[in-house]
Amino acid sequence: MTDVTATASSAYRQILEVIGSVEPRIAEATAKELADQRGSLKLIASENYASLPVLLTMGTWLSDKYAEGTVGHRFYAGCQNVDTVESVAAEHARELFGAEYAYVQPHSGIDANLVAYWSILAHRIESPTLARLEAKTVNDLSEEDWEALRREFNTQRVMGMALDAGGHLTHGFRHNISGKMFQQRSYGTDPESQLIDYDKLRADAREFKPLIIAAGYSAYPRRVNFAKMREIADEVGATLFVDMAHFAGLVAGKVFTGEENPIPYADVIGSTTHKSLRGPRGGFVLATKEYADSVDKGCPMVLGGPLGHVMAAKAVAFAEARTESFQTYAQAVADNAKTLAEGLLKRGVRLVTGGTDNHLVLLDVRQYGLTGRQAESALLDSGVVTNRNSVPQDPNGAWYTTGVRIGTPALTTRGFGADEFTAVANLIADVLENTTPAPTRSGAPGKAKYVLDEGFSTSIQARADELLAGHPLYPGLEL
Repeated sequence: MTDVTATASSAYRQILEVIGSVEPRIAEATAKELADQRGSLKLIASENYASLPVLLTMGTWLSDKYAEGTVGHRFYAGCQNVDTVESVAAEHARELFGAEYAYVQPHSGIDANLVAYWSILAHRIESPTLARLEAKTVNDLSEEDWEALRREFNTQRVMGMALDAGGHLTHGFRHNISGKMFQQRSYGTDPESQLIDYDKLRADAREFKPLIIAAGYSAYPRRVNFAKMREIADEVGATLFVDMAHFAGLVAGKVFTGEENPIPYADVIGSTTHKSLRGPRGGFVLATKEYADSVDKGCPMVLGGPLGHVMAAKAVAFAEARTESFQTYAQAVADNAKTLAEGLLKRGVRLVTGGTDNHLVLLDVRQYGLTGRQAESALLDSGVVTNRNSVPQDPNGAWYTTGVRIGTPALTTRGFGADEFTAVANLIADVLENTTPAPTRSGAPGKAKYVLDEGFSTSIQARADELLAGHPLYPGLEL
């Protein structure tokens, strides 16, 4: 046990003791969450394990300070320490990604994307209403203010990746605010290859003429050519926005380079600090200098007071990501994803696009007669934590789905390598092959219930436990 781990163990024991003196159920749930995460194969592509320094940074009195505004220009007094925290986090983000400007206030990826969208609108559209509302928060807007904004903005257009093709809710999905802010058109993937068809995307953009083209994904298992995306955006006079929440760690770790690195090509980028970047739950925005002033007005335009304790944790995570060891980790994430995909393919599992070259793999489970929800639940029974996900032209919709999304960032953090991920692929295939849909009262197979022998799931859990035992989570941390 290192001195750092020993200190952290003592700190967490005392933290839980203090919490338990007020509300023991919260202390118990917190301790149990660590036990649950230690005892399961976490394959959710959007989850990871933050370091102990990152986690400890969030539990401080920086949480107690309101600091609406920007560095040196706050709406509250006494923000000098928050100014330092935000400046350090933004500095690390700029240096890490090679960006001209970084904004680290967003509380989540959705917040970051909303800041990006509104910043582009504010920069690109002449809006007397926006100019008048700069000093107001969203809660201060009257119905007349909203009506004026709707008149000025609702003719604007965005093109984003379709949800079932691997895009995110914030790329114009009709039930998300992004689908209500804009006239929206989705681009999908080629029906045969399931890859982005750049020629069709170009043709659609020429016809639709969007103000914004949104690139990036949450469930697309391939890399994107951002040079081509920039060409298309320039042809139609669009701003190129990239959502790199999922693959930020692969950009930071120098796995995505050249035309696969969005930084040189995007005007504005939204991202999260967790997922492959391995930081706290939160968001950030990168931008060129041209858009910096608009992005800097994220508060009060979209955000309320920034979270000083989380910005501090972001600074620590960005600093960790600027090390050679993080680059080694990021490359291992991509290598492990290939190994996982190859292992599944050898077992006959169908994969969207036939494989992966990033951090995630998308399974199509219809060959087993299962929905994504059934497969997800059966895997969870066996100690394998995944999430169901739509596949292109999904016949089961976004709730039951036909796919299961898995990713390698979290288990790579625990030290899993090629041998372990080959074993994980076999575990997954074994569960899928031994799960069947449970019939409904009419005798037809249902979409939710399933049958998996309890003894079989127990044997899979035992195999998972053996893998996990060799790579403990937060080794040496004792509560």
